[in-house]
Amino acid sequence: MQDGIPWSSDLLTLARRFGPRIAITDGDASITYAALSARAHGLARRLVAEGFKPGRPVGTFVPNGCDAPWVSYGLTMAGVAETPCNTGSTDAELRWFAELTGFKRIVAPQASCVRLAGLGFEPLPLEDIAPDDSFVPLPPVPSDAWGRIIFTSGTTGKPKAILHSHGGRYLANILQRAVLPFTPEPGERVLLMTPFTHGAALITYAWLDHGGEVVLQDGVRADRIAPVLAAPLAAIFAPPTVLAKLLALFPGQAVPGLKVIFCGTQTLTRDLYARAAAQFGPVVRVTYGMSECFNPITVLEGPDVAAAMAEDDDGLGANLGWPATGVEIDIRDEVGLSLSHGESGDIWLRARHMNIGMIGPDGFVPRPAGAWHRTGDLGALDAQGRLRLAGRASDVMKSGGYRVHPAEIETTLEPAAQGRAVCVLGLASDYWGEVIIAVAEGLPEGWEKAALPLAEDLAKYKRPRAWLALPELPRNAQGKVVRARVREAVLAGWWLEDGPHPRLMPVHAGKDE
Repeated sequence: MQDGIPWSSDLLTLARRFGPRIAITDGDASITYAALSARAHGLARRLVAEGFKPGRPVGTFVPNGCDAPWVSYGLTMAGVAETPCNTGSTDAELRWFAELTGFKRIVAPQASCVRLAGLGFEPLPLEDIAPDDSFVPLPPVPSDAWGRIIFTSGTTGKPKAILHSHGGRYLANILQRAVLPFTPEPGERVLLMTPFTHGAALITYAWLDHGGEVVLQDGVRADRIAPVLAAPLAAIFAPPTVLAKLLALFPGQAVPGLKVIFCGTQTLTRDLYARAAAQFGPVVRVTYGMSECFNPITVLEGPDVAAAMAEDDDGLGANLGWPATGVEIDIRDEVGLSLSHGESGDIWLRARHMNIGMIGPDGFVPRPAGAWHRTGDLGALDAQGRLRLAGRASDVMKSGGYRVHPAEIETTLEPAAQGRAVCVLGLASDYWGEVIIAVAEGLPEGWEKAALPLAEDLAKYKRPRAWLALPELPRNAQGKVVRARVREAVLAGWWLEDGPHPRLMPVHAGKDE
């Protein structure tokens, strides 16, 4: 193959092979493979006609639904750098995204164009894009051209932009398809409810390559999800937060034909797995991924997940499985020296489908070819070579001279949370360094009565010294609880009375009381 990515030829092949079959449905509309290709090629030719060269950033502002995939395909086939913006982004966030990456042209529904134009963008309405069903392929795209720009969640400051090449995207698509637990049959359905701008997109491409049908939903809404679950459904993409919502909304309901639940983005606890397995069977599959390196990084198939959940807790952290093909993982100490299996440290990785650099306030910083990436996660490789995740290095608390990771405490307390989220964090303390507190979502005051006996299994220095409940815990677009924002919410309503016996006091109680 020439040094180029045949995005257009690949999609035309799918259109010829599966043309009248449904490719995407969202509950309100559906689109066939032939129409998907025609709409995507129409957009690609429009951008090429406007003079957009390979690698130039073009934004998208498209909600989950039938339009999202063909818009993504269209930008990809044009060779530009697809720059998807979550439709829940604020005006300030959108301006920051544009400042980082330099895009002005943005593809969006007509209903959003007035707002986007008011922010200084040049919106291209979806409704103005004429389909192209000529079946004439576009030229291959240079493999080293900028291909996709993903924004970080901004949990440690303003979001940064992570940049992938077209060649890296193509390889990631092939690898994702290669590690599917089964080959989808034409017409088999997969349900995706998370933002298409993130992990759902990669599963969509892999699924469509086999003629399957992708059901896109904008979040977990019982009225829209119920009919989807009632009909045969081969797969669901459900990170732990989504999985917990499904169990709460549809207790005891089986899903006909369900073969796999793709799970990732955050730790799957033993309690949540047990409840999911009891309702759906041992079909949960765990993977590890991140914005800097598309899935697959590690994979733990359904039977292996069941076996891992039955193992005794050895303190190494959540089991994420074995490295996928082409991925190398190393565990290193604080000075960068490799550690042996069973020793905990920083998780490093490298792979050919990693990002090619990052764009921050100071501009683009390329990733050196073949360089290792320090993930910011803590973990270990166990005796079987499986990656074990302890948590984020930035989350580590220091209390009373001890290093404590909140994930261990959260996992211990989870059975007391009644299926809700628990966030453990540290508050700055002159006396202790940090005071450990536990915050539950949507539980009544006094929930700690059920949690205290569980905390007895923790060393004393790991036990929370204060217990709170909030109606909701702040989350990012991927549904992950954002610890820094939980801390802000706590400090907006309480202040810490420091000392050997610290306690939280409501803000209306003055510090002199």
